[in-house]
Amino acid sequence: MEAAEPNPQAWAKVGRASYVSFTSYRKNGVPVATPVWIAPDGEDLYFFSDTGAFKVKRIRNNPAVTLQPCDVRGRVKDGAPLVTGQAEVLDHSDTPRVRGIVNRKYRVLGTIGGLLSRLRGSEAAIGIRIQKA
Repeated sequence: MEAAEPNPQAWAKVGRASYVSFTSYRKNGVPVATPVWIAPDGEDLYFFSDTGAFKVKRIRNNPAVTLQPCDVRGRVKDGAPLVTGQAEVLDHSDTPRVRGIVNRKYRVLGTIGGLLSRLRGSEAAIGIRIQKA
């Protein structure tokens, strides 16, 4: 993996991407990439995930992450900007706000996903904030 791009526009470009390869790290340091929907709000980027997802557990153990625009299957194009950040698992009470941020960007698809997730219960998903490293 190449070094993270120091260009300040790279962070904004990642925030505008339809899908982002979100890489978190196992306890042994092995990187694990997952494509996610991500949305900017101010200087921070947000997404939500199933509460029990392994990426949530990895963030709690190590908040260092990398982000890179990708396609729906997580494939990254050559030359796509790579940025580093610090991820934080938010409280369940923050999840509706994160849903609102994501829904502003993804509109109908985000709303449908949010409805399906809410059917599973209020604590089935959790918001995650990523700040520049």
